[in-house]
Amino acid sequence: MSKLPAVSSKDLIRALEKQGFQVMRQKGSHIVIQRRTPAEVITTVVPNHSEIAKGTLKSILRKTKITPDQLIKLLTVLLGISPHLK
Repeated sequence: MSKLPAVSSKDLIRALEKQGFQVMRQKGSHIVIQRRTPAEVITTVVPNHSEIAKGTLKSILRKTKITPDQLIKLLTVLLGISPHLK
């Protein structure tokens, strides 16, 4: 398993939007995102921080069913961002 990248909430949300997630609402520093499919609805909260903590990022990836490798690929290939690995 790859190391988790240091990523901001803005970049993480952009990557998740490429995976079909939509921003549903925001209250304070909590941004709720969701992906609906015929089989399931996946909802999670992304904190609006300049750098998301490692444990929080790991939890978000687990809930969204995205691996760290997939996130790194989304950030580098699709968004052109070079993530810093922790």
